[in-house]
Formats: sequence, C-alpha cells, structure tokens
Amino acid sequence: MREKFNHLYLDSHERKLLIRSLVELKNQLIQQGRYTDCIDELIFKVINAPTKRMKIEYV
Repeated sequence: MREKFNHLYLDSHERKLLIRSLVELKNQLIQQGRYTDCIDELIFKVINAPTKRMKIEYV
C-alpha cells in the first residue's frame, strides 16, 4: 500500500512560526528528558522543503 502524503502550503510568516514552535516543543521535551528524534525529523523536513511560487487571484 502506498504512503499517503499531505502537502502544506505556507507563506514565509507561517513557516517561521512553525519552525519556532517545533524548536520550543523540542526544548520542552529535552527538559523532560524525553526523546526528540521525531521532532528533529520534522524540523529537518520543514527547513529543507522546496519552495513553490503560486499565483493568487483575489475575486
């Protein structure tokens, strides 16, 4: 069975907010002494995700 992919389209402000939130979550997990492997993978994927220019038409 194929993996299901979800695509997020974020502007620059939303991307910065997402990265900042993931880093804060990682810091909380470190303080609790828990593993941060999955958060590290998410941060890596968000930072290295390709950017796509989209044209927005306001109606």
